[in-house]
Amino acid sequence: MNISHLSGLEHLSAIINGDIPPTIFDTMGMFNLQVSPGAVVLGCCATEQHCNPMGGVHGGFAATILDSVTGCAVHSLLEAGVSYGTVDLAVKMMRPVPMNEQLIAEAKVTHVSRSLGIAEGTIRNSEGKLLASGSATCFIKRPNL
Repeated sequence: MNISHLSGLEHLSAIINGDIPPTIFDTMGMFNLQVSPGAVVLGCCATEQHCNPMGGVHGGFAATILDSVTGCAVHSLLEAGVSYGTVDLAVKMMRPVPMNEQLIAEAKVTHVSRSLGIAEGTIRNSEGKLLASGSATCFIKRPNL
């Protein structure tokens, strides 16, 4: 499958359907991707492999999840042949991320233009308590015409 021929929404749908390997999803314990134009929800679960040297879940886990979910939200609005890359990620940690507990990450696009996409995201536990929030600015790379 040539992903350059897929819109962002089609690309993410192909991951959901298992037609394209999810790569970082497996590494970071992400699952149950749900996508609509400009919005993404997924499950995630930190495990022992995501721990810092002190035995707690590394802050990079939350940062990576938020980068992924916000980036996917922006990607869901892009046309075929258009790519993106995160140029700025701001993350706030409110509570420690628990290990071996299913969490919910969500993101919505707040702005998109020809060259920038901005999305805001959260990670919550199953009770809805906010663990971390973040925003990402993505550079949108369009082919030279």
